[in-house]
Amino acid sequence: LQRLKSAPAPELSERELAILALVAEGQDNRTIAAQLGIAEKTVGNRMSEIFAKLGASIRTQAALIAIQRGLVPAPREL
Repeated sequence: LQRLKSAPAPELSERELAILALVAEGQDNRTIAAQLGIAEKTVGNRMSEIFAKLGASIRTQAALIAIQRGLVPAPREL
């Protein structure tokens, strides 16, 4: 059987990476919005785009994929 090569995931924007890094730290949308100076709705919209680009369905999965791919740093242990 011939293996199909999966297409590379679309590149994440700087803003999406910033949001994803904060998600990986466990921040909620309200906190992320305040830290980045954007609307909470914008964070939600960007998260939908991130999910689509990474093939994730929940925040934790998106954060794990991003960490595994080296897109964002792993959060430090407390």
